[in-house]
Amino acid sequence: MLTYYTATTLDGWIADPDDSLEWLFRQEQGDAGELGFDAFMARVGALVMGSTTYEWVLEHENGSWPFTLPTWVMTHRELPAAGGDVRFTSGDVRTVHAEMIAAAGDRELWLVGGGDLAGQFAEAGLLDEVVVSIAPVTLGAGRPLLPRRLDLELVEAAVNGSFVSARYRVAGPLLEDRPR
Repeated sequence: MLTYYTATTLDGWIADPDDSLEWLFRQEQGDAGELGFDAFMARVGALVMGSTTYEWVLEHENGSWPFTLPTWVMTHRELPAAGGDVRFTSGDVRTVHAEMIAAAGDRELWLVGGGDLAGQFAEAGLLDEVVVSIAPVTLGAGRPLLPRRLDLELVEAAVNGSFVSARYRVAGPLLEDRPR
């Protein structure tokens, strides 16, 4: 199962126009049970992220790599190696997905970010769910949560500190004539 697990502002931005997440770290964190980060990470066996997310993690972890799990970084640029099991690729998301499944065994897959990458996996029919924590802040502009038209079905919701966390099953592309 591939899950896009992320946080967003109330107006749908995962980062501000300068790729900053300062808005996120000012919020009170809590424990949302199965929707909480620790419970989620206990089920994860492999990660995928875009190059901007990778660079942000490196910058904010002072150059050290915080994950021990196999990680794919989707990029068309040369990036510094961070140590750990990090694999740079510009390949098709279907190939990366198959490699992640093989590496994760019976564990889940985490799509760390960003929104466009989540959209690529969704368009390929590979994104199973979106777990999003919505912060009580608006930015007005930035990097969108998911710049694609998708139908989602709410599976569960919980309060997580100052966030509202929700798990959605990806039903597929948004169909204009889908009955309500």
